[in-house]
Amino acid sequence: MRLKQARVPPLPEADISPELLALLGPRFKAMPVLNIFRTLARAPKAFKRFMAWGGYVLSDANSLSARDRELVILRTGFNWRSGYEWAQHVRIGLDSGLTEAEISRIKEGSVASGWTDHDRALLQATDELTRDAFIADTTWQALSDLSEKQRMDLVMTVSQYTQVSMMLNTFGVQLDEDLVLDPDLCEGEAVL
Repeated sequence: MRLKQARVPPLPEADISPELLALLGPRFKAMPVLNIFRTLARAPKAFKRFMAWGGYVLSDANSLSARDRELVILRTGFNWRSGYEWAQHVRIGLDSGLTEAEISRIKEGSVASGWTDHDRALLQATDELTRDAFIADTTWQALSDLSEKQRMDLVMTVSQYTQVSMMLNTFGVQLDEDLVLDPDLCEGEAVL
């Protein structure tokens, strides 16, 4: 976490308009609204558009498998040292087929042993995008098992979660009560 307290405090759930709450869908009827959404609700027009684009990235319309998508999201969040992003997506990653050992290895990136060539290429592409906003030709070729649409969705997923990480870090969105901060993401500068 970059900040120990919010720069942009989350709205109390009672102050969020019913229209914005409806964008969250039925999932949040049985649980508290997450701090990220309570914070973004301070900019209602942006929140609406954020939910539409973010909804695409997290939906079945994204042609990456759920596991590949979460591998890329977790590496992106780790590279940008987004403690909130990491904590939220560890849960989602486990539900999407990543193992605890794989999630731990994501921190090491593509150089860690145990990755398939496919996983290694996804991690390398994520590192290149978060470092240089570009996938090198050799890495693009290493992604040849992906369709053109999957490669596009890879870039769009990394770019979406780069944006999310920037907002979370800069606004100081604090962990929700049920999350635990990874000790490797306590404070400091970006990894890349």
